[in-house]
Amino acid sequence: MIGWLDLSAGASGDMLLGALVDAGVPLDVLAAAVAALPVEAIRLETEQVTRHGLGATRVHVHTADSPHHRTWPDVRALLVDADLPSSVREGAQAVFERLAVAEGRVHRISPDEVHFHEVGALDALADVVGVVAGIEHLGLTRLFASPVALGSGSARSAHGVVPIPGPAVLELLRGIPVVAGAVPAEMCTPTGAALVAHLVDEWTTLPPMRVDRVGVGAGGRDPAELPNVVRLVLGSADEPSTPGPVVLQSPVVLESPVVLETNVDDLDPRLWPGVLDALFAAGASDAWLTPILMKKGRPAHTLSALCRPEAVPAVQAAMFATTSTIGMRIVPVGKTALERTSASVAVLGGRVGVKVAVHDGRVVNVSVEYEDVAQLARELGLPVKEVLRAATAAAEHAHRAG
Repeated sequence: MIGWLDLSAGASGDMLLGALVDAGVPLDVLAAAVAALPVEAIRLETEQVTRHGLGATRVHVHTADSPHHRTWPDVRALLVDADLPSSVREGAQAVFERLAVAEGRVHRISPDEVHFHEVGALDALADVVGVVAGIEHLGLTRLFASPVALGSGSARSAHGVVPIPGPAVLELLRGIPVVAGAVPAEMCTPTGAALVAHLVDEWTTLPPMRVDRVGVGAGGRDPAELPNVVRLVLGSADEPSTPGPVVLQSPVVLESPVVLETNVDDLDPRLWPGVLDALFAAGASDAWLTPILMKKGRPAHTLSALCRPEAVPAVQAAMFATTSTIGMRIVPVGKTALERTSASVAVLGGRVGVKVAVHDGRVVNVSVEYEDVAQLARELGLPVKEVLRAATAAAEHAHRAG
Protein backbone atom coordinates (compact mmCIF):
# COMPACT_ATOMS: atom_id res chain seq x y z
CA MET A 1 0.00 0.00 0.00
CA ILE A 2 1.12 3.53 -0.76
CA GLY A 3 -0.18 6.83 0.60
CA TRP A 4 -0.38 10.47 -0.49
CA LEU A 5 -0.85 13.47 1.80
CA ASP A 6 -2.66 16.54 0.49
CA LEU A 7 -0.96 19.35 2.42
CA SER A 8 -2.54 22.24 0.50
CA ALA A 9 -3.97 23.50 3.83
CA GLY A 10 -0.72 22.95 5.71
CA ALA A 11 0.11 20.38 8.37
CA SER A 12 -0.13 19.99 12.12
CA GLY A 13 0.03 17.09 14.52
CA ASP A 14 -3.70 17.00 15.23
CA MET A 15 -4.59 17.23 11.52
CA LEU A 16 -2.34 14.27 10.76
CA LEU A 17 -3.81 12.28 13.68
CA GLY A 18 -7.31 13.01 12.39
CA ALA A 19 -6.43 11.92 8.84
CA LEU A 20 -5.01 8.63 10.14
CA VAL A 21 -8.09 7.84 12.24
CA ASP A 22 -10.43 8.88 9.42
CA ALA A 23 -8.52 6.57 7.06
CA GLY A 24 -9.18 3.61 9.34
CA VAL A 25 -6.33 3.47 11.85
CA PRO A 26 -7.99 2.50 15.16
CA LEU A 27 -7.82 5.25 17.77
CA ASP A 28 -6.71 2.55 20.23
CA VAL A 29 -3.47 2.10 18.25
CA LEU A 30 -2.60 5.76 18.66
CA ALA A 31 -3.80 5.90 22.28
CA ALA A 32 -1.75 2.83 23.27
CA ALA A 33 1.43 4.37 21.86
CA VAL A 34 0.77 7.66 23.67
CA ALA A 35 -0.05 5.86 26.92
CA ALA A 36 3.38 4.19 26.81
CA LEU A 37 5.07 7.55 27.45
CA PRO A 38 6.27 7.94 31.07
CA VAL A 39 4.56 11.34 31.48
CA GLU A 40 1.37 12.78 32.91
CA ALA A 41 -1.90 11.23 31.69
CA ILE A 42 -2.84 12.01 28.07
CA ARG A 43 -6.24 11.19 26.57
CA LEU A 44 -7.21 11.18 22.88
CA GLU A 45 -10.76 11.91 21.78
CA THR A 46 -12.28 12.11 18.28
CA GLU A 47 -14.91 14.53 17.00
CA GLN A 48 -16.71 14.56 13.66
CA VAL A 49 -16.63 18.07 12.15
CA THR A 50 -17.11 19.79 8.81
CA ARG A 51 -14.82 22.22 7.06
CA HIS A 52 -16.47 24.06 4.15
CA GLY A 53 -19.04 21.27 4.01
CA LEU A 54 -16.37 18.56 3.92
CA GLY A 55 -16.71 15.93 6.64
CA ALA A 56 -13.56 15.31 8.66
CA THR A 57 -12.25 13.80 11.89
CA ARG A 58 -10.66 15.99 14.50
CA VAL A 59 -8.55 14.40 17.24
CA HIS A 60 -8.42 16.27 20.54
CA VAL A 61 -5.43 15.70 22.82
CA HIS A 62 -6.46 16.21 26.46
CA THR A 63 -3.63 16.77 28.94
CA ALA A 64 -3.17 18.24 32.37
CA ASP A 65 -1.14 21.44 32.72
CA SER A 66 2.53 20.52 32.86
CA PRO A 67 5.19 22.70 34.52
CA HIS A 68 7.98 21.00 32.53
CA HIS A 69 9.86 22.83 29.77
CA ARG A 70 11.75 19.83 28.50
CA THR A 71 15.01 19.93 26.57
CA TRP A 72 15.90 17.62 23.70
CA PRO A 73 17.92 15.34 26.06
CA ASP A 74 14.84 15.20 28.36
CA VAL A 75 12.57 14.18 25.51
CA ARG A 76 15.11 11.66 24.25
CA ALA A 77 15.26 10.07 27.71
CA LEU A 78 11.45 9.89 27.85
CA LEU A 79 11.33 8.07 24.54
CA VAL A 80 14.08 5.66 25.58
CA ASP A 81 12.11 4.76 28.72
CA ALA A 82 8.79 4.41 26.87
CA ASP A 83 7.46 0.90 26.25
CA LEU A 84 7.20 1.39 22.48
CA PRO A 85 8.09 -0.74 19.44
CA SER A 86 11.60 0.14 18.32
CA SER A 87 10.37 1.51 14.98
CA VAL A 88 7.97 3.92 16.70
CA ARG A 89 10.56 4.96 19.28
CA GLU A 90 13.23 5.59 16.65
CA GLY A 91 10.80 7.45 14.42
CA ALA A 92 9.67 9.74 17.25
CA GLN A 93 13.28 10.37 18.26
CA ALA A 94 14.13 11.32 14.67
CA VAL A 95 11.22 13.79 14.54
CA PHE A 96 12.20 15.48 17.82
CA GLU A 97 15.85 15.58 16.76
CA ARG A 98 14.79 17.48 13.64
CA LEU A 99 12.89 19.90 15.85
CA ALA A 100 15.86 20.39 18.18
CA VAL A 101 18.29 21.00 15.33
CA ALA A 102 15.92 23.48 13.64
CA GLU A 103 15.23 25.40 16.86
CA GLY A 104 18.94 25.43 17.63
CA ARG A 105 19.74 26.99 14.26
CA VAL A 106 17.04 29.62 14.72
CA HIS A 107 18.22 30.62 18.22
CA ARG A 108 21.95 30.03 17.48
CA ILE A 109 22.38 27.50 20.29
CA SER A 110 23.22 23.81 20.57
CA PRO A 111 20.29 21.41 19.95
CA ASP A 112 20.81 20.00 23.48
CA GLU A 113 20.15 23.49 24.89
CA VAL A 114 16.79 23.87 23.17
CA HIS A 115 13.82 24.10 25.54
CA PHE A 116 10.65 22.89 23.86
CA HIS A 117 8.33 25.56 25.27
CA GLU A 118 5.72 24.88 22.60
CA VAL A 119 6.59 21.80 20.57
CA GLY A 120 7.81 19.92 23.65
CA ALA A 121 4.51 20.15 25.53
CA LEU A 122 2.54 17.01 26.27
CA ASP A 123 0.21 17.47 23.30
CA ALA A 124 3.21 17.61 20.93
CA LEU A 125 4.62 14.42 22.44
CA ALA A 126 1.23 12.82 21.81
CA ASP A 127 1.10 14.17 18.24
CA VAL A 128 4.54 12.88 17.32
CA VAL A 129 4.27 9.45 18.90
CA GLY A 130 0.67 8.99 17.73
CA VAL A 131 1.35 9.92 14.11
CA VAL A 132 4.48 7.77 13.88
CA ALA A 133 2.58 4.83 15.40
CA GLY A 134 -0.30 5.34 12.97
CA ILE A 135 1.94 5.37 9.91
CA GLU A 136 3.72 2.23 11.18
CA HIS A 137 0.32 0.55 11.63
CA LEU A 138 -0.56 1.19 7.98
CA GLY A 139 2.67 -0.48 6.79
CA LEU A 140 3.03 1.80 3.77
CA THR A 141 5.70 0.93 1.24
CA ARG A 142 5.96 4.59 0.22
CA LEU A 143 4.44 7.89 1.33
CA PHE A 144 4.06 10.79 -1.10
CA ALA A 145 2.91 14.33 -0.37
CA SER A 146 2.01 17.57 -2.11
CA PRO A 147 4.01 20.77 -1.53
CA VAL A 148 3.36 22.14 1.97
CA ALA A 149 1.26 25.29 2.42
CA LEU A 150 2.87 27.44 5.14
CA GLY A 151 0.70 30.56 5.43
CA SER A 152 1.77 34.19 5.73
CA GLY A 153 1.65 37.15 8.10
CA SER A 154 2.89 37.03 11.71
CA ALA A 155 2.05 35.28 14.99
CA ARG A 156 2.87 35.55 18.66
CA SER A 157 5.02 32.85 20.27
CA ALA A 158 6.76 32.34 23.60
CA HIS A 159 9.61 34.47 22.23
CA GLY A 160 7.40 37.32 20.95
CA VAL A 161 6.05 38.15 17.49
CA VAL A 162 7.50 35.98 14.72
CA PRO A 163 6.94 36.09 10.95
CA ILE A 164 4.99 33.39 9.15
CA PRO A 165 6.29 31.05 7.82
CA GLY A 166 7.96 30.56 11.18
CA PRO A 167 11.78 30.39 11.22
CA ALA A 168 11.79 26.85 12.64
CA VAL A 169 9.28 25.66 10.02
CA LEU A 170 11.48 26.98 7.22
CA GLU A 171 14.51 25.26 8.74
CA LEU A 172 12.61 21.97 9.02
CA LEU A 173 11.43 22.12 5.41
CA ARG A 174 14.76 22.92 3.76
CA GLY A 175 14.88 21.24 0.35
CA ILE A 176 11.14 20.46 0.42
CA PRO A 177 8.65 22.15 -1.97
CA VAL A 178 6.52 24.72 -0.13
CA VAL A 179 3.99 27.46 -0.98
CA ALA A 180 2.56 30.34 1.04
CA GLY A 181 -1.00 29.15 0.53
CA ALA A 182 -4.27 31.06 0.69
CA VAL A 183 -4.55 31.73 4.43
CA PRO A 184 -2.77 34.75 6.01
CA ALA A 185 -2.00 32.80 9.18
CA GLU A 186 0.14 29.89 10.36
CA MET A 187 -0.85 26.87 8.28
CA CYS A 188 2.05 24.57 9.15
CA THR A 189 3.24 24.10 12.73
CA PRO A 190 6.79 23.05 13.66
CA THR A 191 5.45 19.68 14.81
CA GLY A 192 3.62 19.16 11.51
CA ALA A 193 6.69 20.23 9.53
CA ALA A 194 8.98 17.86 11.43
CA LEU A 195 6.57 14.94 10.99
CA VAL A 196 6.12 15.30 7.24
CA ALA A 197 9.82 16.02 6.70
CA HIS A 198 10.64 12.71 8.40
CA LEU A 199 7.82 10.55 7.05
CA VAL A 200 7.40 11.58 3.39
CA ASP A 201 9.46 9.75 0.77
CA GLU A 202 8.63 11.87 -2.29
CA TRP A 203 7.02 15.27 -2.92
CA THR A 204 4.65 15.26 -5.85
CA THR A 205 1.09 15.67 -7.04
CA LEU A 206 -1.17 12.66 -6.60
CA PRO A 207 0.82 9.71 -8.03
CA PRO A 208 -0.72 7.01 -10.27
CA MET A 209 -2.61 4.75 -7.87
CA ARG A 210 -5.79 2.76 -7.34
CA VAL A 211 -7.52 4.52 -4.44
CA ASP A 212 -8.67 2.29 -1.61
CA ARG A 213 -9.73 4.84 1.03
CA VAL A 214 -9.33 8.48 2.00
CA GLY A 215 -8.89 9.99 5.46
CA VAL A 216 -9.66 13.65 6.19
CA GLY A 217 -8.18 15.20 9.32
CA ALA A 218 -9.33 18.63 10.53
CA GLY A 219 -7.48 21.36 12.34
CA GLY A 220 -9.00 23.51 15.05
CA ARG A 221 -9.59 26.58 12.89
CA ASP A 222 -12.11 27.01 10.07
CA PRO A 223 -10.72 29.80 7.83
CA ALA A 224 -12.82 31.32 5.10
CA GLU A 225 -10.23 30.74 2.37
CA LEU A 226 -10.22 26.93 2.22
CA PRO A 227 -11.04 23.73 4.18
CA ASN A 228 -8.49 23.44 7.00
CA VAL A 229 -7.83 19.72 6.50
CA VAL A 230 -5.13 17.21 5.65
CA ARG A 231 -6.23 14.44 3.32
CA LEU A 232 -4.54 11.02 3.39
CA VAL A 233 -5.19 8.98 0.23
CA LEU A 234 -4.38 5.27 0.51
CA GLY A 235 -4.24 2.70 -2.26
CA SER A 236 -2.06 0.52 -4.45
CA ALA A 237 0.48 1.74 -6.98
CA ASP A 238 -0.94 1.75 -10.50
CA GLU A 239 2.00 0.71 -12.63
CA PRO A 240 1.76 1.00 -16.43
CA SER A 241 1.45 -2.42 -17.98
CA THR A 242 4.47 -3.66 -19.89
CA PRO A 243 3.37 -6.70 -21.91
CA GLY A 244 6.01 -9.07 -23.19
CA PRO A 245 7.05 -9.40 -26.84
CA VAL A 246 4.30 -10.46 -29.28
CA VAL A 247 5.56 -12.47 -32.26
CA LEU A 248 3.63 -11.71 -35.46
CA GLN A 249 3.25 -13.94 -38.51
CA SER A 250 6.52 -12.62 -39.99
CA PRO A 251 9.88 -12.37 -38.18
CA VAL A 252 8.93 -8.78 -37.16
CA VAL A 253 8.69 -8.55 -33.35
CA LEU A 254 6.56 -5.97 -31.50
CA GLU A 255 8.28 -5.06 -28.20
CA SER A 256 7.29 -2.78 -25.30
CA PRO A 257 10.27 -0.57 -24.45
CA VAL A 258 10.14 2.62 -22.42
CA VAL A 259 11.33 6.14 -23.22
CA LEU A 260 12.62 8.25 -20.34
CA GLU A 261 12.82 11.95 -21.17
CA THR A 262 13.41 15.25 -19.45
CA ASN A 263 13.91 18.89 -20.44
CA VAL A 264 17.15 20.48 -19.21
CA ASP A 265 18.10 24.16 -19.62
CA ASP A 266 20.93 24.64 -17.11
CA LEU A 267 23.57 21.99 -17.83
CA ASP A 268 27.07 22.85 -19.04
CA PRO A 269 27.03 21.61 -22.68
CA ARG A 270 30.47 20.03 -22.22
CA LEU A 271 28.84 17.45 -19.96
CA TRP A 272 26.40 16.03 -22.50
CA PRO A 273 28.76 13.42 -24.08
CA GLY A 274 29.42 11.97 -20.63
CA VAL A 275 25.68 11.94 -19.89
CA LEU A 276 24.96 9.89 -23.01
CA ASP A 277 27.83 7.50 -22.21
CA ALA A 278 26.42 6.99 -18.71
CA LEU A 279 22.95 6.19 -20.06
CA PHE A 280 24.34 3.60 -22.46
CA ALA A 281 26.43 2.08 -19.66
CA ALA A 282 23.29 1.85 -17.49
CA GLY A 283 21.45 -0.19 -20.12
CA ALA A 284 19.84 2.29 -22.53
CA SER A 285 19.53 0.85 -26.02
CA ASP A 286 19.56 4.38 -27.47
CA ALA A 287 19.95 7.92 -26.10
CA TRP A 288 19.72 11.30 -27.83
CA LEU A 289 19.37 15.07 -27.41
CA THR A 290 16.79 17.30 -29.10
CA PRO A 291 17.28 21.11 -29.08
CA ILE A 292 14.15 22.92 -27.85
CA LEU A 293 12.97 26.34 -26.67
CA MET A 294 11.38 26.43 -23.21
CA LYS A 295 9.26 29.11 -21.54
CA LYS A 296 10.54 32.68 -21.83
CA GLY A 297 12.50 31.63 -24.92
CA ARG A 298 15.24 29.80 -23.02
CA PRO A 299 17.26 27.36 -25.19
CA ALA A 300 17.33 23.85 -23.76
CA HIS A 301 17.56 20.18 -24.68
CA THR A 302 15.19 17.25 -24.32
CA LEU A 303 17.23 14.27 -23.17
CA SER A 304 15.68 10.95 -24.20
CA ALA A 305 16.69 7.39 -23.44
CA LEU A 306 15.14 4.24 -24.86
CA CYS A 307 15.41 1.10 -22.77
CA ARG A 308 13.74 -2.16 -21.86
CA PRO A 309 11.45 -2.02 -18.79
CA GLU A 310 13.90 -3.98 -16.65
CA ALA A 311 16.63 -1.36 -17.31
CA VAL A 312 14.47 1.61 -16.23
CA PRO A 313 15.75 1.86 -12.60
CA ALA A 314 19.42 1.94 -13.64
CA VAL A 315 18.89 4.34 -16.55
CA GLN A 316 16.71 6.59 -14.40
CA ALA A 317 19.38 6.68 -11.70
CA ALA A 318 22.04 7.56 -14.28
CA MET A 319 19.89 10.40 -15.66
CA PHE A 320 19.38 11.87 -12.19
CA ALA A 321 23.06 11.46 -11.29
CA THR A 322 24.56 13.04 -14.40
CA THR A 323 22.13 15.92 -15.12
CA SER A 324 20.43 18.70 -13.17
CA THR A 325 16.92 17.36 -13.73
CA ILE A 326 14.54 16.83 -10.79
CA GLY A 327 11.93 14.82 -12.70
CA MET A 328 11.31 12.93 -15.91
CA ARG A 329 8.57 11.47 -18.07
CA ILE A 330 8.29 7.68 -18.41
CA VAL A 331 6.45 6.71 -21.59
CA PRO A 332 5.84 3.10 -22.69
CA VAL A 333 6.20 2.98 -26.48
CA GLY A 334 5.67 0.47 -29.24
CA LYS A 335 8.62 -0.67 -31.30
CA THR A 336 8.83 -2.85 -34.40
CA ALA A 337 12.20 -4.60 -34.77
CA LEU A 338 13.40 -6.73 -37.66
CA GLU A 339 15.13 -10.03 -37.13
CA ARG A 340 18.84 -9.26 -36.86
CA THR A 341 22.07 -11.25 -37.04
CA SER A 342 25.72 -10.28 -36.62
CA ALA A 343 28.65 -11.37 -38.77
CA SER A 344 31.92 -10.00 -40.14
CA VAL A 345 33.56 -9.57 -43.55
CA ALA A 346 37.14 -9.38 -44.76
CA VAL A 347 38.15 -5.86 -45.84
CA LEU A 348 41.61 -4.68 -46.98
CA GLY A 349 43.36 -7.40 -45.00
CA GLY A 350 41.30 -6.88 -41.84
CA ARG A 351 37.82 -7.79 -40.58
CA VAL A 352 34.83 -5.53 -39.89
CA GLY A 353 31.65 -6.39 -37.98
CA VAL A 354 28.36 -6.37 -39.86
CA LYS A 355 24.68 -6.24 -38.80
CA VAL A 356 22.16 -7.88 -41.11
CA ALA A 357 18.40 -7.18 -40.91
CA VAL A 358 15.94 -9.67 -42.41
CA HIS A 359 12.23 -9.29 -43.28
CA ASP A 360 10.17 -12.24 -44.48
CA GLY A 361 13.36 -14.20 -45.10
CA ARG A 362 14.92 -11.49 -47.27
CA VAL A 363 17.90 -9.31 -46.36
CA VAL A 364 16.69 -5.70 -46.34
CA ASN A 365 19.50 -3.85 -44.54
CA VAL A 366 23.22 -4.40 -44.12
CA SER A 367 25.30 -2.05 -41.98
CA VAL A 368 28.93 -2.16 -40.93
CA GLU A 369 30.22 -1.37 -37.41
CA TYR A 370 31.68 2.11 -37.66
CA GLU A 371 34.11 1.65 -34.75
CA ASP A 372 35.63 -1.39 -36.52
CA VAL A 373 35.97 0.68 -39.70
CA ALA A 374 37.65 3.56 -37.87
CA GLN A 375 40.08 1.22 -36.12
CA LEU A 376 41.05 -0.48 -39.39
CA ALA A 377 41.53 2.92 -41.05
CA ARG A 378 43.94 3.95 -38.29
CA GLU A 379 45.89 0.69 -38.65
CA LEU A 380 46.17 1.10 -42.44
CA GLY A 381 46.78 4.85 -42.41
CA LEU A 382 43.85 5.41 -44.76
CA PRO A 383 40.95 7.90 -44.65
CA VAL A 384 37.97 6.48 -42.82
CA LYS A 385 35.66 7.21 -45.76
CA GLU A 386 37.71 4.90 -48.02
CA VAL A 387 37.62 2.00 -45.58
CA LEU A 388 33.91 2.62 -44.93
CA ARG A 389 33.16 2.51 -48.68
CA ALA A 390 35.12 -0.73 -49.10
CA ALA A 391 33.58 -2.36 -46.03
CA THR A 392 30.04 -1.45 -47.06
CA ALA A 393 30.54 -2.84 -50.54
CA ALA A 394 32.04 -6.09 -49.18
CA ALA A 395 29.24 -6.53 -46.66
CA GLU A 396 26.45 -5.96 -49.16
CA HIS A 397 28.05 -8.28 -51.73
CA ALA A 398 28.56 -11.06 -49.18
CA HIS A 399 25.11 -11.00 -47.62
CA ARG A 400 22.89 -10.06 -50.57
CA ALA A 401 24.59 -12.67 -52.70
CA GLY A 402 24.04 -15.22 -49.94
